[in-house]
Amino acid sequence: MTRRDCLQTLAAIPLLGRGISLAAPKETEPFRLHYCLSSSLYGTLPLQEILPEVKQTGTTVLDIWPRPHGSQREQVGELGEDRFREMLTEQGLQLGMTTRYDLGPFRLKEELEFVRRFGGKLIVTGAKPGAGATLRDQVKSFVEKLQPHVAEAEKCGVTIAIENHGNSLIESPDSLRYFAEFARSPNLGIALAPYHLPQDPALQASLIEDLGPKLVHFYAWEHGDGCHQKLPKDQELKQLPGRGSFDFAPLIAALRKIQFAGWTQVFMHPVPRGIPILETAGEVTAEINRSRAFLDRL
Repeated sequence: MTRRDCLQTLAAIPLLGRGISLAAPKETEPFRLHYCLSSSLYGTLPLQEILPEVKQTGTTVLDIWPRPHGSQREQVGELGEDRFREMLTEQGLQLGMTTRYDLGPFRLKEELEFVRRFGGKLIVTGAKPGAGATLRDQVKSFVEKLQPHVAEAEKCGVTIAIENHGNSLIESPDSLRYFAEFARSPNLGIALAPYHLPQDPALQASLIEDLGPKLVHFYAWEHGDGCHQKLPKDQELKQLPGRGSFDFAPLIAALRKIQFAGWTQVFMHPVPRGIPILETAGEVTAEINRSRAFLDRL
């Protein structure tokens, strides 16, 4: 080493105390989906049967549904909140969210308080019509009407997620983009259901990128052969990832691109509503895990 090289090296040493590190950079954590279990997949089975299954599906987070899809929200009313809290604690679980289409977006005050008391973060519900000559105007009107309810959500630290449900104001890709444009509060977002969109993976992946941080909940749910007519079980299960023909790979890539950190639900609807997707709780859990393994491989 020459004298000049030595002086340059010594001059650089003080930089080590100002954030320069000789340690190798840590490898960034790989992207993964964070799962939440929907009680409706178990129909109206009692919570005593469902709660022991939750961890077996790769999560500790539960979403409870009311009738007609499930009855677990009503069961909590019968058990009492204290007993339900004890049951969650016994299993090492948390109530992350509830799904309340029955209440709609304008009657959530008590449910917001309920979710807050359990430390939950999300309520999924549907949209209502808005006023205006164009779809954009109607979505803007709906979001404006939601503002007092969003203010309540902000106080509770809970997010209201509107699903793109069929035959609803928020149904099409354009309506979702308009909603994302006007829903400025971090406590108002979108629960995206691929089932209710055109079964075009490229279109849906592009939509996910457009929604970005306004996407707060993702249903791993494809259309398959539908969920309104009674079908043989193997056809009904085509709604689940890995069972049907829908290519989820572009959607997972888009979720990775936006670094989606919300919950993902393996999801489907049985016919009729209120029955488990398969006969026993154990069979339901195994089927969820089959779809979860498919998604994780992507």
